Amino acid sequence: MKNFKFTLYLVIALWVSVSHAGSYEDFFKAVKTDDAATVKQLLARGFDPNSPSEDGQQPLFLALREGSGQVVGVLLQARGVRFDAANASGETALMMAALRGQVNWCAKLIALGAAVNRGGWAPLHYAATGPQAKAVTLLLEHGAQIDARSPNGSTALMMAARYGSADAVTLLLARGANPRLRNEHDLDAAAFARLGGREGLAVKLEQSVN
Repeated sequence: MKNFKFTLYLVIALWVSVSHAGSYEDFFKAVKTDDAATVKQLLARGFDPNSPSEDGQQPLFLALREGSGQVVGVLLQARGVRFDAANASGETALMMAALRGQVNWCAKLIALGAAVNRGGWAPLHYAATGPQAKAVTLLLEHGAQIDARSPNGSTALMMAARYGSADAVTLLLARGANPRLRNEHDLDAAAFARLGGREGLAVKLEQSVN
């Protein structure tokens, strides 16, 4: 009888393990393919919305990265979701939304209490790197520190100068970003622009110093 019970427990444990593994794979496939119905179904069955992917990403961060807008909507309404959780690199859902220029998602995350300012890389750095100056505007309107320094001392203006839009550079300068600041590699915003082959922006930034 004892052997029978032990075997039964073993079978149940194995079934639970296999079932969870299948749900895990189905969940992250659904996140990447914007299959909101499957995500909603798995959450209703008790799947943890904060389960990290195999590469350590939070589901909400991953959905934003993949452009899975329907899944983002489901996850933001999921019970217990940690919408401001950071991955191993210190990146949050708000940072990814800002990088992608997804202004509406940025606004919703901020309304939920996502941190606009954080140590190290901040959402404003990501917004300045992305395609939408509107994301920069939104973060500044919610108190983003305009000259916040990344771990290597870079500012949002530097990131915009090399990677972002010209509108973001203009906006940051108009809001008081300091073009004189240099990072730990002794590079200012104009130098960043030149590294990106953007001579016109470099000249504009140099003129703003004078």
